[in-house]
Amino acid sequence: MGTRLGAGIPKALVQVAGKTLVEHAIDRILQVKRITEIIVVTPAGDHRMAEALAAFGSVLRTVPGGSSRADSVGRGLEAVNPGASAILVHDAARAFAPAELYDRVLDALEQGQANAVIPALPVTDTISVVEPGGAAGTEFIDHTPPRSTLRAVQTPQGFNAAVLRQAHAQLDHCTEAELEKVTDDASIVSAQGEKVQVVAGAQQALKVTHPEDLETANQLATDQNSSANTARETMILPRIGNGIDVHAVSQDPARPMWLAGLHFPDDVGLSGHSDGDAVAHAACDALFSAAGIGDLGTHFGVDRPEFSGASGVSLLAEAARLVRKAGFEIGNVAVQFVGRRPRFSARREEASQVLSDAIGAPVSVIATTSDGLGYEGEGTGITAYATALVFPRQR
Repeated sequence: MGTRLGAGIPKALVQVAGKTLVEHAIDRILQVKRITEIIVVTPAGDHRMAEALAAFGSVLRTVPGGSSRADSVGRGLEAVNPGASAILVHDAARAFAPAELYDRVLDALEQGQANAVIPALPVTDTISVVEPGGAAGTEFIDHTPPRSTLRAVQTPQGFNAAVLRQAHAQLDHCTEAELEKVTDDASIVSAQGEKVQVVAGAQQALKVTHPEDLETANQLATDQNSSANTARETMILPRIGNGIDVHAVSQDPARPMWLAGLHFPDDVGLSGHSDGDAVAHAACDALFSAAGIGDLGTHFGVDRPEFSGASGVSLLAEAARLVRKAGFEIGNVAVQFVGRRPRFSARREEASQVLSDAIGAPVSVIATTSDGLGYEGEGTGITAYATALVFPRQR
């Protein structure tokens, strides 16, 4: 419930930078690909947290907790898939623990040196153990251990699943007062004789406990959002474009068939302003679409007489030049055409090479039939579908 925070609501529902702490925690957990199941233990009898997490859908499940931390973790364990090999226990109050911290704990578990792994930071303050005070509450130092032997323990804490389940099963005989004293799961496992390995913690995994911690958390969220925005701004994102071209088989039996940059002398060609190469034209449109610079008609339309009868290969080479002029590099182009003729499989690699040479980037061409359906199946026309990937050139 986070009573020390004094927010009047469960601590995990306190908002930082426009999101609840538990949402911040889930956002970071979802970045860890090895985590396949998320169980969120919520305050018993309080539906607000489950409602706040509803937007995450099926990526997580919620279960009501118990009267103590140990009881709540036990109820969460009951909901975990029995086949799980490793279980992480995390405190939503440490909402900004980075994904790398989860990976560090999981890596150590997989190495198998211990069945329990916890992240921790070196202690910078001098820590003293005090002896119980007198009636007036006066305290005196009993001893001061060397700082080099002290660590500030964090979460997520990772465990071999069977070991953690067995350790929690031993708590069944404990009283509620004894359960209240359990502050983390590593201590439960350690009490069963298991070694607990320590790995480097993270400053971002601070625990929000007191009101003043919220200011630090807000600054941390702001810094992380700023870093994420900067990364997005500098990231080179590819752009994808699609192109479709349809050509009818020419009524002129002498018209040559050009398709995918190749001449097929045994077939009647396709009608069109240029040579009717539907594959090359679809590839052009896909490139223009990806770069956002118009389409085939924009650059090679019937109002451009110089392109009358032009080969598909020359149009594709010009399309590639225009895309690069617009500030893009070409990743690749993939084309599939649908038609009865020409017989293509024997020349597929040749066609891909011709078109690749034309644009200076990989082009792959494949073909299929339509099982006799439609104009493609009747042999009266061909449809070509293309997808192109381009990416902005770094400046």
